[in-house]
Amino acid sequence: MPDYGQMALISMLVNLGFMVITWWSLQALNIEKWIKTGKVIQARALLILLTIAIGSMVSNFFLDYLLWAQALPMLF
Repeated sequence: MPDYGQMALISMLVNLGFMVITWWSLQALNIEKWIKTGKVIQARALLILLTIAIGSMVSNFFLDYLLWAQALPMLF
């Protein structure tokens, strides 16, 4: 039986880590030319939502892959 507390901690750290990487990566985009004048708050909100969406998708893929790799020995 897997240790659920340990997996919860790993999942939280992986999610936060990929969100930090996603935020850092999105900062490389030049979004100023797409922003309407006076809409800076909405642009920041969009960046935050994009960070959460992309970061959670990537971390879910990574965590799923980790679980599949741990379950692979049960095949034999």
